Amino acid sequence: MKLEEELLEEKLIHKGSFLTVVNQKVKLPNGKIGFRDIIKHPGAVAIVAFSEENKIILIEQFRKALDEIILEIPAGKLDNTEEPIKAAIRELKEETGYIADKVEYLGKFVTAPGFCDEIIYIFKATNLTKGKTSLDEDEFINVKAYSINEIKAMIKKGYIKDAKTIAAFGYL
Repeated sequence: MKLEEELLEEKLIHKGSFLTVVNQKVKLPNGKIGFRDIIKHPGAVAIVAFSEENKIILIEQFRKALDEIILEIPAGKLDNTEEPIKAAIRELKEETGYIADKVEYLGKFVTAPGFCDEIIYIFKATNLTKGKTSLDEDEFINVKAYSINEIKAMIKKGYIKDAKTIAAFGYL
């Protein structure tokens, strides 16, 4: 059975600082017409960083969309045509102050394919050297370190609920 949908028309709904929302008119596999609301995202990176003590570096920050503080792995969006590995190195340093001697690509996943085209590229960072953070002016972050077992327990208890953090553990 054919599953692809043919794009017939696209209308801009909203253009924000980095997200764009469009409404697409599509021809469905059965020939009928359908409509799709899509959020276009530049893509992002997330980093599983291991300290010398074999602990994983997490960041704690307030997320307005949820109105709560959450614990997650360091991450950030890609800038323009930035290569994911360069973004991973940049984001790790900016958010945690750590510089990794070794950065390894682990894989990628899509966050919400029903309505968003965001792809998150996952990296593993090791041989860390502590430096100074360089947070964006609207970022406020606490850096934490936990063992894999502590993180798994926090995921099971629902304390860590960030999807990219949970998904990253599937690559370890």
